[in-house]
Amino acid sequence: MPNNHYHHLVFGDDALDRQRRNGSYVAYGRQLERGDDGPQPLTDRELLMISRADQFCLATITPHGWPYLQYRSGPAGFVQHDPATGRLGFIDVPGNNQFVTLGNLADDDRLAMFFVDYPTRTRLKVFGTARVIAAEEDPDLHEFLLDVPGGRIKSPSRRSIVVDVEAFDMNCRKYIVPRFEREAVDRIHTQGHGAPRVTVTVAPWARASASASASSS
Repeated sequence: MPNNHYHHLVFGDDALDRQRRNGSYVAYGRQLERGDDGPQPLTDRELLMISRADQFCLATITPHGWPYLQYRSGPAGFVQHDPATGRLGFIDVPGNNQFVTLGNLADDDRLAMFFVDYPTRTRLKVFGTARVIAAEEDPDLHEFLLDVPGGRIKSPSRRSIVVDVEAFDMNCRKYIVPRFEREAVDRIHTQGHGAPRVTVTVAPWARASASASASSS
């Protein structure tokens, strides 16, 4: 039986009513008919996708109640996982000095992380609560997050962001437009009259989610 914490976090009365009218309640809303299972730990499938991600979108809530979305990027694997605690962590690098995300987290620690793997048309939504930790407060953590599988993050950084994961969802790939990095394009094989043929290896997380039913985001 799947963990239903995500369902308890995101489905309100109107969403449930729409699911009943459209025939998707059994797949989704029905999970609310039992008590909340509590925090949902990430599995190897999600961790593999995160470990290969070089970008994600970070959603927070402003003190005035408005959603705020920010783009984050770095070397592949810059979002790291602590197996001992189940937490995710990443380095906060300087931006335009508006400090909106940091200010939002100081007021409300809830956030969402939205990962997309474009070649396999796979998306992952992670919900959690965050702590912003100054580099001098925990230098060992900061150093750990600066070192990534592909080397070391060289951008100046003064703080770390650590996320206690509450829930996740991986679904609805059909409207994602596939995109390929330059390295992938360079591996395209040309056949016949120069028509390109792209060979795409389906990632494990994509295979696991390919048969999932589409749902509204």
